[in-house]
Amino acid sequence: MPTVLRWGPYRAFFYSNEGNEPAHVHVRAEDMELKVWLHDLSMAANAGFPAHEITSILAELRKNREMLLKAWHEHFGN
Repeated sequence: MPTVLRWGPYRAFFYSNEGNEPAHVHVRAEDMELKVWLHDLSMAANAGFPAHEITSILAELRKNREMLLKAWHEHFGN
């Protein structure tokens, strides 16, 4: 479960067994978790984050999208 980005209370990471899915990251803070597709930065799943916080998280992921995609391809080799 490599962590690829940290900011404030958030940690963006991959689950190593999900390489067969399209590129995405999970973002976790406390007991909340968000799954975001990297091709269009759309939300795939949300467990607990309120809407205003999701907007902020997506803005940070947008700023780092290229780095996140590169990390995905380096980790999963595709």
